[in-house]
Amino acid sequence: MSENNPNILSHDEIKQAASASVEQGVNIREKVRNLTLQALKTRKLSADEIKSVIGPVVEGISLGASKRAGEVKSALTEGMTGLDEALSKAAEATQLALQQLTSQARDFSEGDLDWALVNLKRLEEEFLGTVSQVADSATGIIKQEMKDLVAHARRAGTDTGASVAKTMNALGNKVSATLHESKVTGKEAAREMSVRLAALAGGILAGMADALHEKAEKLKKKD
Repeated sequence: MSENNPNILSHDEIKQAASASVEQGVNIREKVRNLTLQALKTRKLSADEIKSVIGPVVEGISLGASKRAGEVKSALTEGMTGLDEALSKAAEATQLALQQLTSQARDFSEGDLDWALVNLKRLEEEFLGTVSQVADSATGIIKQEMKDLVAHARRAGTDTGASVAKTMNALGNKVSATLHESKVTGKEAAREMSVRLAALAGGILAGMADALHEKAEKLKKKD
């Protein structure tokens, strides 16, 4: 846990939890998704904070899959799908946060929100880029299967990319149509935009994560 915030999972804690989820081989997708959401919901949804979660999750998935002899491909696929689902939720939360901020258009220029959309668009590439980096440092079947997963994702797309595209389409025209002049401009506006968006999106994602957890618990009780 972080010394500043005991609820924030450290890099090693995230990696170990992801590895254990994959190695156990039961409900991998759900466990990785929930772990990722748990790690993200205690953070502000800035690019750096999201990246600090993606890295150890991917490392953990790779490590756990390496211990699943004969099931490496399925373990990696399930783990990456869970991560993709969580990042898709992060994109959705950012979309909702941006929608709220555009209702306060007087505070920001079109350029400021365009900047926010560009950062959101990086989310899928951060995901796939991290998987590629971890694959480069892996060996044998893990290396090959991870590279294959990335190649397939780039061809077919990801849930994360679909959520980002939806946001871009939904907000792009609205931003251009509603934002004209800003009271705050330049780097200061971008900084303020980043802080407000990250904090608001983080709060929205926390609500989503809690709702998913509550739904899962109810389903377990029914079983």
